Amino acid sequence: MNFRKKVRLGDILLQKEIITTEQLSKALEDQKKRPGVMLGEMLVSLGYVDQKQVNDALCEHLNIEYVDMNSFEPTERVMALLDEEIMRKYTLVPMDFDKNNAGVLKVAMADPMNILAMDDVNIITGRQVMPFLAEAPAIKSYLDRRFGKKQAQNIAELYKKEQGSEEESAEEKARKEDIENAPIVQLVNNIVEQAVHDRASDIHIEPFEYFVKIRYRVDGSLREVMTYEKSVFSALVTRIKIMSGMDISEKRKPQDGRMTVNVDNREYDIRVSCLPTVYGEKIVTRLASKEGFRRAKSELGLQPDDLERFDKILQNPHGIILVTGPTGSGKSTTLYTALSALNSEDVNIITVEDPVEANIDGINQVMVNNKADMTFANALRSILRQDPDIIMIGEIRDSETAEIAVRASITGHLVVSTLHTNGTANSIGRLRDMGIESYLISDSLVGVIAQRLVRRLCECKQAKEASDEEKMMIDYDVNKPLTIYEPCGCKLCGNSGYKGRIGIYEVLTITPGVRKLISKGAEPDEIKALAVEEGMHTLKAAAGLYVEQGITSIAEMIKATYEAE
Repeated sequence: MNFRKKVRLGDILLQKEIITTEQLSKALEDQKKRPGVMLGEMLVSLGYVDQKQVNDALCEHLNIEYVDMNSFEPTERVMALLDEEIMRKYTLVPMDFDKNNAGVLKVAMADPMNILAMDDVNIITGRQVMPFLAEAPAIKSYLDRRFGKKQAQNIAELYKKEQGSEEESAEEKARKEDIENAPIVQLVNNIVEQAVHDRASDIHIEPFEYFVKIRYRVDGSLREVMTYEKSVFSALVTRIKIMSGMDISEKRKPQDGRMTVNVDNREYDIRVSCLPTVYGEKIVTRLASKEGFRRAKSELGLQPDDLERFDKILQNPHGIILVTGPTGSGKSTTLYTALSALNSEDVNIITVEDPVEANIDGINQVMVNNKADMTFANALRSILRQDPDIIMIGEIRDSETAEIAVRASITGHLVVSTLHTNGTANSIGRLRDMGIESYLISDSLVGVIAQRLVRRLCECKQAKEASDEEKMMIDYDVNKPLTIYEPCGCKLCGNSGYKGRIGIYEVLTITPGVRKLISKGAEPDEIKALAVEEGMHTLKAAAGLYVEQGITSIAEMIKATYEAE
């Protein structure tokens, strides 16, 4: 393939009939509003193509190979050919020398059609470039793993040097220097960017007597990523407080804030919590990609028959649909997915949330504000006067909210909400505890979805023959052989043995039989037994199926379903 010939990705995808002319025009128009975003990324974010289609089309047209960034480790000799600045500028990584010709350098590139990048690499290394296609996020993640800690430490050292020996009050320093201190701005950006590339959901910044520890929560587990000298702590906290709209002079009370950052041209909403401890204020931030909440129902992890039940529940014109589970179990993602599926021009959807986690076009979203007396209950009363068809309540927390939700569902509205319970049947008991009569629950409730997240085993997983005890745990025939997998650990998964998470679900449809039991005031165990008899998969059964399929481990199944049984 002659790489000097100008080739455009849009033309390639049009030629292969993967996208339409209208879709290309829309993507190009949106690309102008987001400088720095590659056309392929824009087409994927709009949902016109998936990343694999883009990769396959490019590789076939350019006659090059695709490379998984996690499948190779360049030698120090090869990496020494280019500095970090060039690699980040062009989003590329040198891989190896060509075995047949030492004058040719294999390079993994996010844009293998970037002639300028190839020319620069050729001039710097004195070698001809043989391009390979790699995904931009994977390259950035690799560069972060390789250089991230070193870069952050360098920034911290730079800040320390800039402090000099001037003696000022701590508060004055915080106000005067920390606010506009460039190295600290870079350090905070670096911590957030690395967290995004490591797929972290939370960042913990923890002060101790002589040092500051940074930990990321990845796939539900905390892991330490770096430590700094205590001297950078004050500036670090001040910078985060400023970004999230907190009071920098208040250091004795807990505070909450939020900020929006842009990483790799994707917007992230970050909720920040500040808690005074004996060694200073501990900061915990929760990262949420606004695009991350917008998923197709098929991507949630529901088994085919559970997906069918989910669809059937969503078809109800009125009633209450509850999503239950502990904090961090993916309830918000399921709610937003349900709302996106219900969102059309002929319905009026209004939400009341604390806080609004993602903006959805065509949906009216209201944020709870207790200072202005805008509670869930007060907001709901106002919403009912706004002629809604569908109401989403972020969480039913008290009897007043529960009562209004039930009344709204009985008067012809579809109400979607979350509840903190361990399982589907337990939700009915919780509503009773909130003072809702059994006959009202049976009249209003149309479905309950309980969920958890289990970690996916990494590719490095190890096979083993399941013992009789393990087979019994997942209700598998002990007389039949079964291969299951256990975590191992490699650089791809940070030696945890797991990479990514998937949902397990228990979908309770309120059938006539279940409705009758609810109105009679039956216990949750009795309701659950009938639902299972009618074909409901329990959380344990859903997790057990993933164990059989080699997606997760027995240990993850036990951890995720312990409280639900």
